Amino acid sequence: MTYQPSTDRYDRMPYRQCGRSGVFLPRLALGLWHNFGSVDDYQVATDMIRYAFDHGVNHFDLANNYGPEPGSAETNFGRILRENLASHRDELFISSKAGHDMWPGPFGGNSSRKNLMASVDQSLRRTGLEYFDIFYSHRYDGVTPVEETMQALIDIVRQGKALYVGLSKYPPEQARQAYMVLREAGVPCLLSQYRYSLFERTVEAETLSLAAANGSGFIAFSPLAQGLLTDKYLQGIPPHSRAARATGFLKVEQVTDEKVEQARRLNECAIRRGQTLAQMALAWVLKDERVTSCIVGASSVKQLADNLQALQNMSFTTDELGEIEAILR
Repeated sequence: MTYQPSTDRYDRMPYRQCGRSGVFLPRLALGLWHNFGSVDDYQVATDMIRYAFDHGVNHFDLANNYGPEPGSAETNFGRILRENLASHRDELFISSKAGHDMWPGPFGGNSSRKNLMASVDQSLRRTGLEYFDIFYSHRYDGVTPVEETMQALIDIVRQGKALYVGLSKYPPEQARQAYMVLREAGVPCLLSQYRYSLFERTVEAETLSLAAANGSGFIAFSPLAQGLLTDKYLQGIPPHSRAARATGFLKVEQVTDEKVEQARRLNECAIRRGQTLAQMALAWVLKDERVTSCIVGASSVKQLADNLQALQNMSFTTDELGEIEAILR
């Protein structure tokens, strides 16, 4: 049967204004970092994207190197889009990024103009899109002048290949410079994307406030610490988990006894709140007013549905926050 999206999809999701812009994004976005590549089940990927859209998730986050194989997540997403959501393109907010290793040679994975211009064209071809809603510099490479990278992003917008631009994982000093260059060119940074979770809070020191001060929205990735903030690892490393997979980014050595014990205690707090550990972890990231949205990954419709339940309880008492801080200390 031809897929027909749920007619009440926008009643199921809260949206938040993205920085100083007219863009409103769902509190939870679907990331295609894992589980949408050529090694994964295409029908499961299709079902997850359909379920997400049916529940108001209209932001899908890609990068040129997502897979595996690199590039295959964009290819699969483009096919799913054509087969299911082609007539709904104007309802969707689709992102991609470039800056990590993608092809051999000195231009295949840095932040140069050469890399970004080639990358955006390749990504558009793989997805079959005419433009991205936002295109990010995926990282500061430590070599390319920030002005060069930002000028490439500016030109990508002016050429009609993206509507907005964003930064991902930029250190505060380079982010401050990038915000200024983009603002002065009249192409301000729409979104800043960084790792943020109960187990990774570096952005609280400066990055969150810097983004807000420059009118940029903030979107968190890896809010569940690659699965450590779920009930999956409470008893160690199970088979078929990310830590057990050769293609996964979560390594066995990251699943430490300390992290497992903290996760167990956080899980007890979540149970008292009537949530799973994952749901509480997502709600905790979203509690900060500066956080526009949060990118979740999923390997099944059930997992995605469970994550979306986090939106049913996003408030914390003072005692709950104090308990969480004590556990993390």
